[in-house]
Amino acid sequence: MRISVSSDMDEGVARQLVTELRRRGHSVISHGVLQPDEKDDWAYCSERAARDVVDGRADQAVVCCWTGTGASIAANKLPGIRAALCADAYTAAGARRWNDANVLALSLRLTSPALLAEILDAWFDGTPSQEPGDQENIRHLGRIGLG
Repeated sequence: MRISVSSDMDEGVARQLVTELRRRGHSVISHGVLQPDEKDDWAYCSERAARDVVDGRADQAVVCCWTGTGASIAANKLPGIRAALCADAYTAAGARRWNDANVLALSLRLTSPALLAEILDAWFDGTPSQEPGDQENIRHLGRIGLG
């Protein structure tokens, strides 16, 4: 799978995230502090990673900032992006199942290496629910704000 990754800081699990994704067999597109000569402010690099998903260069994205909040807000500004800030494996599994989330947002402050592995396990093991009500909610998300 092609995963776009962004981080505004070279702290916490930012670099470990890239290493872990590659170890799991994913190809990684890096943004922000992970990409030399690229603007690394959270709003800019999170947008770039999410835009990779929208434009088809990546299947999913992982966006990181100190709390994860700003990164998730920036990613969610793009049409078709469903970014979820996940601080634990249960939330990551639910975001994939019930929300068909395509962007994982992580806090560099709160995510330990062990927790990162658990979150990634849950995220990549998760599949979107096929329940009609869940599918209708996802379709409705695409219509919000269109008029």
